[in-house]
Amino acid sequence: MSQETQLVEYNNRIVRQFTFSTLFWGIIGMSVGVLIAAQLVWPALSFDIPYLTYSRLRPLHTNAVIFGFGTSALFASSYYVVQRTCQTRLFGGALVEFTFWGWQAVLVAAAITLPMGFTSGKEYAELEWPIDIGIALVWVAYGIVFFGTLVTRKTSHIYVANWFFGAFIITVGVLHVVNSMAIPVGPLKSYSIYAGAIDAMVQWWYGHNAVGFLLTAGFLGMMYYFVPKQAERPIYSYRLSIIHFWALVSLYIWAGPHHLHYTALPDWTQSLGMVMSIVLFAPSWGGMINGIMTLSGAWHKLRYDPILRFLIVSLSFYGMSTFEGPMMAIKTVNALSHYTDWTIGHVHSGALGWVAMVSIGALYHLIPKLSNQERMYSLPLINMHFWLATVGVVFYVVAMWISGVMQGLMWRSVNTDGTLTYSFVESLQASYPFYFMRFVGGSIFLLGMMIMAYNSYKTIMAPEESLKAIEQAA
Repeated sequence: MSQETQLVEYNNRIVRQFTFSTLFWGIIGMSVGVLIAAQLVWPALSFDIPYLTYSRLRPLHTNAVIFGFGTSALFASSYYVVQRTCQTRLFGGALVEFTFWGWQAVLVAAAITLPMGFTSGKEYAELEWPIDIGIALVWVAYGIVFFGTLVTRKTSHIYVANWFFGAFIITVGVLHVVNSMAIPVGPLKSYSIYAGAIDAMVQWWYGHNAVGFLLTAGFLGMMYYFVPKQAERPIYSYRLSIIHFWALVSLYIWAGPHHLHYTALPDWTQSLGMVMSIVLFAPSWGGMINGIMTLSGAWHKLRYDPILRFLIVSLSFYGMSTFEGPMMAIKTVNALSHYTDWTIGHVHSGALGWVAMVSIGALYHLIPKLSNQERMYSLPLINMHFWLATVGVVFYVVAMWISGVMQGLMWRSVNTDGTLTYSFVESLQASYPFYFMRFVGGSIFLLGMMIMAYNSYKTIMAPEESLKAIEQAA
């Protein structure tokens, strides 16, 4: 490492702030998720309080985990990675701090307004117009900080992780602005400027690409840095990473219409979304293979490194989800799966198995470095967290797969005279055991997050000497 590189004073304060934000909003969002899962088993848990109804808490859950937990993890990791791969301090001065406090203001506003019933009704874009403006301002500042850092870099090369982070920042900003265009009719009420089928098409162009660029491209940027770092191996194929990047960003943007099969959307648009979804399978698995094969020559590390296990298992879930998604986009499969719990299982195999687990692995790598420690306080607790997370995801996803396929089959079952064999209530009764199983799986995953919070607290608070003594004693 050159003397110039050694003298760079990185901005770790902002990385620490977003790391704590990730843990805080992760526990809040997942706790709300466990509560609404429990409400489907025991409906009385709403206590007849409007603010605690499923319909109001569900968007709070999705916003807290996607934008509180997931996006905070992306802020933290992108700020950490871009400084080290560009060998320069973050660009932007006060804008850097604004991205943190501005984002926290957005999240607090969401936590207040959503339980009160203020919503645009658009999935993953429920927040009303004043908050949407706040999101846009923070996002512009984020882009200035990130790309300003790239421009002022001390290296000639732009590492591939920054390509994914950059694509995520630009595309999510465009998606948010276009989909959130609305006519305000009050301080917290507005109507979309789009009408009918156009509104649906714009919404799912946004919705699916929020998954594609925020929950996929952004976290692939995380993967491309932290997997090689934790494995202490170079990325398996740098050429594949570039092909993977361009194929993913070129194809993902077209896949949104598969959310609207058998609707008023033009049939050719539905078919285009289906075809592009199937083609998307190839670049998705290119990224998974590239990440997993980085362990070539280092597979033995999985035996004793639970952080690496988090990262590699997350890639396995990523591969599974990106096989399942294109399959569910096929019209004949979608006729069975859509509007059922199978979709919920698919979403959470990606959200918990891929997004959460790769974030957890990255944070376990980051927290000791941000705390001037050699390692986390307790390796056994990380190992316990890994197994709780894995078991929790499997319980959740398998329950929803079984429930979803069962629902689809019951809903389409007809008698010889053409009447429905089962009523909707009967399908709901049949799903009851699987809703309980989902509640158990979610609770197990949440317990793991609480263990992580404790382990992180002990790491941050422990003097460096005490950790060295623990390590020597072990």
